[in-house]
Amino acid sequence: MKMTVKSGDNVLVITGKDKGKTGKVTAVYADENKVLIDNVNIVSKHQKPKSQQDKGGIFKRPAPIEASNVLVVCPVCNKATRVAHKEIDGKKVRVCKKCGASLDKEYVKQTKKEAKKTIKASDLKGANLKAASSEGKTSKKADEAKTEKKVASKTTTTKKSTAKKETK
Repeated sequence: MKMTVKSGDNVLVITGKDKGKTGKVTAVYADENKVLIDNVNIVSKHQKPKSQQDKGGIFKRPAPIEASNVLVVCPVCNKATRVAHKEIDGKKVRVCKKCGASLDKEYVKQTKKEAKKTIKASDLKGANLKAASSEGKTSKKADEAKTEKKVASKTTTTKKSTAKKETK
């Protein structure tokens, strides 16, 4: 079965007893559809000594959890996201659904710069619109529409006045 989570990804647990914890994926078991994550789903393992040199006891270790219970954390926007697939340079690449940045390591550096530019640009546009509306200023399009209305009203008034002069 094809999985969207790969070894080395940072993931967020979305359900279960460890909901809200994040960690790095250490192993992927695709045939069982499970992943092993550092410091998540810790279980106690009772172990018997195999020989006189070995010590038995109770050991704590992480156990695999269902892959559907985790979301990949985007390295650019630091948000848990679903995974999309896109073709970049002839290769199929995993992509963040929220910001569009690549989740695969070889393409992360390229897309980090692009994603930061788009995030900053969208933040600036939103900030400019909010500032303009709070100060009572209007956008360029609204200003142009007002000037067009003024010009149209002046032309209609001049036609009326000339029509009145001609009738007199």
